[in-house]
Amino acid sequence: MLHFTPDSPSSIIALLVCGLLVCVFEFVNGFHDTANAVATVIYTRSLRAGTAVVLSGIMNFLGVLTGGLSVAYAMVELLPPDVLSPPDGTPAVPMLLSLFGTALVWNLLTWRAGIPNSSSHCVIGAIVGVAIGDALVHARSLSEGVDWHQVTKVLEALAVSPLLGLVGAALFYLAMRGVVKDPALYQPPTGDAPPRGWVRWLLVASCSGVSFSHGNNDGQKSIGLIMLAVVGLMPALYALNPLEAHRLPLPVAQATHIETLLEQYDHNGLRAEALAAAARLKAEGEAAAQHAGTTPQDGPRTVVAQRADVFEVLAGLKQVEHVSSVPGAERAQAKKLRQGLQPVVEFAPWWVRLLSALCLSLGTMIGYKRIVRTLGEKIGRTHLTPAQGASAELVGAGLILTAGYTGLPVSTTHIITAGIAGSMLGAGSGVQNGMVGRIALAWIATLPVTILMAAGLFYVLSL
Repeated sequence: MLHFTPDSPSSIIALLVCGLLVCVFEFVNGFHDTANAVATVIYTRSLRAGTAVVLSGIMNFLGVLTGGLSVAYAMVELLPPDVLSPPDGTPAVPMLLSLFGTALVWNLLTWRAGIPNSSSHCVIGAIVGVAIGDALVHARSLSEGVDWHQVTKVLEALAVSPLLGLVGAALFYLAMRGVVKDPALYQPPTGDAPPRGWVRWLLVASCSGVSFSHGNNDGQKSIGLIMLAVVGLMPALYALNPLEAHRLPLPVAQATHIETLLEQYDHNGLRAEALAAAARLKAEGEAAAQHAGTTPQDGPRTVVAQRADVFEVLAGLKQVEHVSSVPGAERAQAKKLRQGLQPVVEFAPWWVRLLSALCLSLGTMIGYKRIVRTLGEKIGRTHLTPAQGASAELVGAGLILTAGYTGLPVSTTHIITAGIAGSMLGAGSGVQNGMVGRIALAWIATLPVTILMAAGLFYVLSL
């Protein structure tokens, strides 16, 4: 196994390498996914390609900066607590190399083939693979080593959102056709002339909306990945949120309440670690209360140990929330206690947000041509029209933005691609079965391939 000590030269070098990898991944995410936003304005001649990608990059940048963190940690929580809080940075490098290496390879392969593929699927598959690899390394059962409830919740969002994009775009197109009679909306462009007046600006607005919502949702994913790198290798500096660290040690009454809930509803013993962590937090609170105003004989535990215990407790409380036999009132209490603890460990410094925004927006400005051509020409049997592009993008932007603020990691690629197909079906022009089949095959293959790659790589690097 690779060994690192905090603040050692090897840790600093590893941090730089892993930080570079996550930046490269977000850069690739930008140029892989930017076609989803700019395809319509380019293929309808509403904007020149250079202008479109610069606009998209700016809107992606703003989307990242104004987004929250719910999506970031919805993905991070797929990992087991012991990987999230390594005591000496040891598991961090195998975890990060497995995550970024797997996601990067698959992203680049699908981009090279001109297939719109989901960066979200790549990352989520890699995260699940790391969780499985960690369970194998520690000889734990997969039911204990992987939070399958969280995995199911994320996968449901990824599966349902493209269907909503497909149906929503088709219905939106039909409604537009019934209400707006301007023929300019329903005719493909001729030559290099842009659509006239309001049609052109409708498409520019829809492009901006998709770009902003993409930054808002996908930017959070890179924020979560950057925080994994920073906390995994420099835990002493970033293990706890400086603005919320005052919540520790926990008040004795709160720690006792948590301990009681975990003890009462952990009949299968799957959260023994959570119960032990709650006991340590309770003992720490009791010691703090006993020595209030004085200097205790034993120094406080390290922030890394505290972070590890908080993540264990959060995982245990989440499990209590999802046990159907637990009374509703007590599940609500578990949720309230979990939400009160989350800010202690789930945060991102301003510079992490800025770094994510820069990488995503810069990546947006290059590499778009292959997938733009697929979206504009190869999904439908006819050339994309302004109404079809606007329907796909307006519906897609709404879905992606909603998911970004509700903590669901969705795929911009899947939603927009499905939306374009839906608008083609709504228009009666049909789709090209060969290309749609290739896209569907990439979608289906992404999760099992990335899970197996990441699990195998993590296991090998952890030996």
